[in-house]
Amino acid sequence: MEYRTERDSMGEVLVPAHAYYGASTQRAVENFPISGAGFERRFIWALGLIKGAVAEAAGRAGHLDGRIAEAVGRAASEVMEGRWDRHFPVDVFQTGSGTSTNTNANEVIAKRATELLGAEWSGRPVHPNDHVNFGQSSNDVIPTAIHVAAAAAIRETLLPTLEALENSLSSKAGEFAEVVKSGRTHLMDATPVTLGQEFSGYAAAVRKGVERLSKILPEVEELALGGTAVGTGINCPEGLAEAAIAVMAERSGIPFTEAVDHFEAQAGKDATVNASGTLKTVAVSLFKIANDLRWLSSGPVTGIAEIRLPALQPGSSIMPAKVNPVIPEMVMQVSAQVIGNDAAITWAGANGNFELNVMMPVIARNLLESIRLLASACRVLAGKCVDGIEADPERARKLVERNVIVVTALNPHIGYDAGASVAKEAFRSGRTVREVVLERGILTPEELDRLLDIHRMTEGGLPG
Repeated sequence: MEYRTERDSMGEVLVPAHAYYGASTQRAVENFPISGAGFERRFIWALGLIKGAVAEAAGRAGHLDGRIAEAVGRAASEVMEGRWDRHFPVDVFQTGSGTSTNTNANEVIAKRATELLGAEWSGRPVHPNDHVNFGQSSNDVIPTAIHVAAAAAIRETLLPTLEALENSLSSKAGEFAEVVKSGRTHLMDATPVTLGQEFSGYAAAVRKGVERLSKILPEVEELALGGTAVGTGINCPEGLAEAAIAVMAERSGIPFTEAVDHFEAQAGKDATVNASGTLKTVAVSLFKIANDLRWLSSGPVTGIAEIRLPALQPGSSIMPAKVNPVIPEMVMQVSAQVIGNDAAITWAGANGNFELNVMMPVIARNLLESIRLLASACRVLAGKCVDGIEADPERARKLVERNVIVVTALNPHIGYDAGASVAKEAFRSGRTVREVVLERGILTPEELDRLLDIHRMTEGGLPG
């Protein structure tokens, strides 16, 4: 590989000859050979949005030369598009402020803007700090990028896929409205429900997830930009952050606002901790739904088998014809990862010291991964699983008719103790509740027909 010599405030560094980044980025590459993974595409997009918006606002206000501001803006747009992603090599596990990645963006944009002005890199008419980073600090840019990327990801990917999943589940709730089956509590038989009622509960859980995420968006969309190093806004001209944020809102279609208090916005990461907690709640809901689908489809001969999931792939390398609930299992694993990510974000959020949180890169990494994983899992769960679920009404009816807990409907007429005696005898003898009640002469056949109406039991209230 060919190299060129670059210089920063610490001296000279050899940098790959064709790299758009410079000395400071190269130092970070050498200092942090940790995971081999950089920031997600959406985070780099957010950095481009920020740099371009500040350049436009600064150029308009006369803080930057117009030609330089325009070149920086064009270069930043290319960063947003992903054109220079390969020139963002810094590992996500790095300095806690994310300074290395902010510097990386400054250097790449400066080099590209210099090219756009028709100059040689060595001439450096566009400076990464003086121009691209004008009015900014890593300490306000990185938290801003986290919020911008997370807000965009939630709005553009997660919320739509959750809404699609809710629609799929609601559709199945309607389709299965007349399928009566045993309810189950503690994994044990309980009074009857319809399969549609179960699926309506799943749809409602997903809808509540949408509502919870929508409620946290205004806080996520509040940006630290303008606080610079410690929240005072030193070296940021008055009104620049407000103007840049307005540009960001216009370009993204997201209603970003400036932080109410810049000290809070930079010293703490409570908004991201709250967002992660909401993502964890969504993950818990999805886990429960996916796990229920596994149980309900279990068998198909020796399990519950009240529903059939789409058969997608062979389930065993040794057992012929075995098919497993692979999509629900994937969702459960995604949920586990999101829950783990939330634990890391919680601890990272607690590690702010005075005017700065020093674990921001891991917050960015885990938050964006959680959003991306949940969005993908919801899309696949709806399209490859829920939409293709079929009910087995005969199986469900057979099981519920053998369910001795239907005796509960007789409680108002024969009492709890008599009901318990009937249920135990029915279970012991393998007979139905109806048969035992008739044998004991407790109720007439006509009364039992009225009281043991299985479908009526799913509607609530006093039977008969």
